[in-house]
Amino acid sequence: MLNSKNTATILIALFAFSLGAGINNIAKSDSIPSSGIKIGVVDVKAVVEKSSAVTKLKKSQNAKKAELNKWITDAKNQVNAQKNKEERAKLIKKLDAELVKKQQTIASDYTKKLTEIDKSISTTIAQSAKAQGYNIVLSKAAVLYGGDDITSIVSKAVK
Repeated sequence: MLNSKNTATILIALFAFSLGAGINNIAKSDSIPSSGIKIGVVDVKAVVEKSSAVTKLKKSQNAKKAELNKWITDAKNQVNAQKNKEERAKLIKKLDAELVKKQQTIASDYTKKLTEIDKSISTTIAQSAKAQGYNIVLSKAAVLYGGDDITSIVSKAVK
């Protein structure tokens, strides 16, 4: 049940949102100075999907996952082969620690490489935009209307 304090908060929030939306609608693209501001948009997802570096990273990650799954299967077989309960417990503890280390290494390597790729793609977007004379480049996903789509130009540069 809404009390009067919650109702007032909701009404204030709706009013603020409406006011902001109204002000936003007042701004027109005609208000952009004729000094030549060029706005570009890039479908970042499409650029990333076409990137050979991302494809290579995915293949590498899948190979590492397959290796890890094989290692897990082998570890299970080792545990099942161990008949002594104390030795089995030691082996499980040892293998669990190894598994955590392997998973952390894989995740860390993946994150590092993904960060490098992201930086490279961002740099390429900036360089391509500057070469084409764009002052501002936005993600296509964040733009409802306007801007020149330079995705194909960036995709060719990223490779």
